[in-house]
Amino acid sequence: MVRDPVTAPVVPIPAAVRDILARLEAAGHETWCVGGAIRDALLGDPQSDVDLATAATPQQVRRLFDRTIPVGIEHGTIGVLDPEGVLHEVTTFRRDVRTDGRHAVVAFGVSLDEDLARRDFTINAIAWHPLRDEFRDPFDGRADLAAGIVRAVGDPAQRFQEDRLRILRALRFAARFDFRIEEATWAAARQQATDTAHLSAERVREEWWKGIATARRPEALAALWREVGIDAVWLPAAEVRDPGPLPRDPVLALAAWRRPVEPILRHLKCSGAEIARGRGIDRGPAAPASADPVVVRRWLAQVGAAADDLLALARCLGDPEAPWLAAVAGVRARGEPTSRADLAISGDDLVRAGVVEPGPALGRLLAALLEHVLVHPEDNSHDALLARARDEAA
Repeated sequence: MVRDPVTAPVVPIPAAVRDILARLEAAGHETWCVGGAIRDALLGDPQSDVDLATAATPQQVRRLFDRTIPVGIEHGTIGVLDPEGVLHEVTTFRRDVRTDGRHAVVAFGVSLDEDLARRDFTINAIAWHPLRDEFRDPFDGRADLAAGIVRAVGDPAQRFQEDRLRILRALRFAARFDFRIEEATWAAARQQATDTAHLSAERVREEWWKGIATARRPEALAALWREVGIDAVWLPAAEVRDPGPLPRDPVLALAAWRRPVEPILRHLKCSGAEIARGRGIDRGPAAPASADPVVVRRWLAQVGAAADDLLALARCLGDPEAPWLAAVAGVRARGEPTSRADLAISGDDLVRAGVVEPGPALGRLLAALLEHVLVHPEDNSHDALLARARDEAA
């Protein structure tokens, strides 16, 4: 059950995090639990990955703990390893000195409230002190959690100018929690949407991947990207559908919404495997011409590795009860061959049997055998195919 973020008296904090906080405080360094884990705990979804913000400098943190990792020391973040080897991030209170919309230079030696003031949204600018059961919430983030609002801290135009990625984060949080974006925050996001072109493709891709994974309804995230104008910047497409129900797979979600999808995946600098998936989706026919098993087997042979993606899209965008989908399931359940890898005889078998020499003729012979078993799957046995191969090669 979701807790009341305003009246909830306690945020559960892992014992290891409490121990780190207690040691910092015992050394005279004010320290608080901060970040998304506090937000999620207030919404009734406690997380074990709790970050700490402290008055201690990175050097002071490293002197206090035996096992540390400088995960982001230039921004004040030190990773402290607990006795189980789990890393917990401890970051010095900081403020931005300057930023170019992608990277920030920070200064230390500020207060907790100043540190919270540099954060993106009120719901992420809440601190909790587990030893004193005390909140620090200078921007009424708990009230926005209760009201279901994503609101920028301070001036939203300034927040987005500091880091354009915050625009995409606002959309992700709204889709994840089914929150609305506060009017001024929304207006600033729309006004600066084209400026996200200066972000790295990797950061934008990560936001789409995270957003699809966490959104209550993936199509809600797509609708927000469209309404704010991010899609026009990052998702170029010749064909755009209304973002109806989308799969939770980020590649399939894009393909269900926009085509061709391969150029989008390239623009987002996706992996070679993801780009190959997009290419297969774009090139493959969406469905076989009929539910006839021969036609279905030919379709599976033609689309190859893209079959699973095309099947998922067909169920999402078309009739999930279409007869051809049942025919595909039947072909697969019966183990009928649809690729050279499924043949009961290999090229090496044919060479060893003296049927054909390695080279183009071998490839043509295997193609002929596959064509035969697509029509006659019952002939997919070693002996039957060897005999047919001898006839073909004669």
